[in-house]
Amino acid sequence: MEPNVSVEEVSKFDALADEWWNPKGPMRPLHAMNPARIGFVNARIAPGSRILDAGCGAGLAAEALARAGHSVLGIDQAESVLKVAEAHAAGAGLNLSYRRVRAEELALETERFEVITALEIIEHIPDPSALLQNLAGLLVPGGKLFVSTLNRNKRSWLMAKLGAEYLLRMLPVGTHDWQKFITPAEMAAMGRDAGLRLTDSAGLSFDPLRGDWKLSRDLGVNYLVEFVG
Repeated sequence: MEPNVSVEEVSKFDALADEWWNPKGPMRPLHAMNPARIGFVNARIAPGSRILDAGCGAGLAAEALARAGHSVLGIDQAESVLKVAEAHAAGAGLNLSYRRVRAEELALETERFEVITALEIIEHIPDPSALLQNLAGLLVPGGKLFVSTLNRNKRSWLMAKLGAEYLLRMLPVGTHDWQKFITPAEMAAMGRDAGLRLTDSAGLSFDPLRGDWKLSRDLGVNYLVEFVG
């Protein structure tokens, strides 16, 4: 089985490891949107859930979920980034651990999860459909999978690619490949193919005056979905 990982993408994010937790650095959009996306997840899961955060990076979502009282395993392929995640959480007394392992490798083990999050990762994966298949296999029956990504349309190209990377410099140039963005219809179809049922969705909308993100019904650019296994 070919690894469902892009070496180029892993290297790109690994190079940003030391800047990951800087709220004014290259990951500042993730810092800004984290309260909204974690709020979406927390409102839909039971207290103290066992969570897998797939493509966890340096732990922005994983640590926030652990601080909310959940038991969290974060997985990623970027070795330097995982070291930063572990260092940042060290001594905090959180029920949080990290592993450098792929989802398809973890699926060969026995542990299954009540909740899985895959936030801002699926658009960086060579085969997004295969990722959903693997993550679905890691859920307990009735478990929930949350995915966030970017829609693919003219508006998202203008805002998330041209605007965010080239004009406003909110993200490093080359962070995203617009052609790998996923429409909500494509996401729903991939979920069905993986045996998942789409139960909810929300947009993540940026407020340029306040500099933060809020949940909305506008799925035109950034959006989240909830699947049930």
